[in-house]
Amino acid sequence: MNVFMMRACSCVTLLIIAIVCVSGVRSSAQEASAASPTVKILSPVADTYVSGPTRLLAYVYPPSAADTVTFFADGRQACQVATPPFECIWDAGSNVTARQFRVVVRLGTGGRVVRTVRTKGLDFVEKVDVDAVQVTVTVMDDDSNFVPELPRSAFRIFEDDKLQSISAFTSENIPTEMIVAIDISGSMTIAMTKLKESVKRFLAAIPESDEVTLLGFNDTLFALTRRAMNVEERARAVDRLAPWGATALYDVIVQGVDMLGRRTGRKALVVFTDGEDQGSHVTLDEVERRLQASDVTLYMIGQGRGVQQEYLQQVMTRLSVPTGGRMFSTDNIDSLQGAFEVLLDELSNQYLLGYQPMDRTRDDQWREIRVEVEGHRNVRARQGYRAAPDR
Repeated sequence: MNVFMMRACSCVTLLIIAIVCVSGVRSSAQEASAASPTVKILSPVADTYVSGPTRLLAYVYPPSAADTVTFFADGRQACQVATPPFECIWDAGSNVTARQFRVVVRLGTGGRVVRTVRTKGLDFVEKVDVDAVQVTVTVMDDDSNFVPELPRSAFRIFEDDKLQSISAFTSENIPTEMIVAIDISGSMTIAMTKLKESVKRFLAAIPESDEVTLLGFNDTLFALTRRAMNVEERARAVDRLAPWGATALYDVIVQGVDMLGRRTGRKALVVFTDGEDQGSHVTLDEVERRLQASDVTLYMIGQGRGVQQEYLQQVMTRLSVPTGGRMFSTDNIDSLQGAFEVLLDELSNQYLLGYQPMDRTRDDQWREIRVEVEGHRNVRARQGYRAAPDR
């Protein structure tokens, strides 16, 4: 064999070896890719806002691939879990600042998978006093359709007829913290079947990504589910309810306001009740004052006697409307489903505004708020607030 042929054979041999090596590398990469689990951060969602107790939730598939799942918030370990569901609650504090959340999944076979999301910050802190006033605004056109994507320049806020300077404006990805409270007092006995069906339909209509705290109340408040529970778990909790005891309606509203107080963003308290209070420690006037000192939007769903008795409807309207909320009342569950859709659609189409009031005295006096939107007459927002004194 001459030298030329020997060199040609050597080149062919080297080429075959290279092809085999490359194929081996590709095969190994494909096997590694196939072996790597799917990892996603489901909560918090990127580019949203977080404050107060915050759910950290990771999706790992297959779950058995994970040895440990560790959550980090702004570089510090928040928690570590070893079994699904891979979740925990971390307190983000009262201020809404931009944050980085990272999840590190250590695999049982060795190695790890890392995912990261970033959330946004707001330029005002969560206060319900004269330091900063938060106003949730709903805008509708003449055909009662919600009006989205309005610019900041379209809004004007007046306090006691004096124009205020808007210091914060948000129209997208606004966090909504919702508490749903269910009246399970003895006065709801006849209406309990329809009440359960109404509540379950409402909960089923809420997107699964939203966190909802479910409460039951008579003369005592009961936590029925954690915020992180899914629709099926909430429905089972509702099915277990039975009516008994008196109705401390005003007490549960005050406690709901307190529970929502540390959050920034939309704060919705939805109460299913007949509207009759039978044993609260606070009076109607006192619960009104607490609502006035908060930025919680109250929605009341009239059930049982609250559908037929006008004076009970008046009470529910008196409490809800000044907060920027509403009272719904119907004995027809199908009609109530339409009201639920309107309520949830409303929550997803609201604007969040903040301003530093020119009058900063803490005199416990009522300050009237008026919001005007250029080109639109149908505007709903909280009607005012009470300038709470320092405690």
